[in-house]
Amino acid sequence: MNRICVALIEDDDLTRVGIRTALQQREEIEVVGEAANATEGRQMLTRTCPDIAIIDIGLPDKDGIELTKEVKSSRKGIPGIKVLILTLWDNKESVLAAFAAGADSYCMKNIHFENLLGALRFTHNGDSWIDPAIARIVLQQAQQTSSKYKPNTENDFNPTKTYGPGKIDNIINAYTLTERELEVLHLIVEGCSNAVIAKKLYITVGTVKTHVRNILNKLCADDRTQAAVHALRSGLVG
Repeated sequence: MNRICVALIEDDDLTRVGIRTALQQREEIEVVGEAANATEGRQMLTRTCPDIAIIDIGLPDKDGIELTKEVKSSRKGIPGIKVLILTLWDNKESVLAAFAAGADSYCMKNIHFENLLGALRFTHNGDSWIDPAIARIVLQQAQQTSSKYKPNTENDFNPTKTYGPGKIDNIINAYTLTERELEVLHLIVEGCSNAVIAKKLYITVGTVKTHVRNILNKLCADDRTQAAVHALRSGLVG
């Protein structure tokens, strides 16, 4: 099995040690380096060339957005590296600035570990993972720019360009699930049959089938298994 090589740049000792220790318990992950600031982190990334760098935005000497911009630079960056931003900040400015700098994925620090693993797998496969807590910021920007946005500089963030029209539509559809559809999706992930879902939610099997059909359409999934995988990877279900 090919391991995902991960490097961690985080200034908070407890957070860094906690993430590193948890990742080291997984055979599919190899932690190749860690650093507590941007300067040491940049040197470490150059030396280790990981598949994914987990970078905290709030580093003491230089923020993670600037570091991301450096390592993703086409001239002096690290070829092929992917960046997963880890942060406590969910404001629009920091989110859009991170993606404008070249970040591949964006996670909040309170993310469940299993979801972090899913985000790493998703990112390693070449897709962008967006924490549900901030996904609507990106979706709002995408909706605003899909028809009229023209980037002024190479650092402007254009979600339609970054993800492509198809991916944007998929993300938007995923986050328009109704409350009932989310309840059904949770039970699908738990492996419940239509009959069991109907019993748990006090609805008919026919109604469950309608909800399942709508969920598959919105998530662009071919079957319940694909819907469950998408839900776990995207953080729709924790």
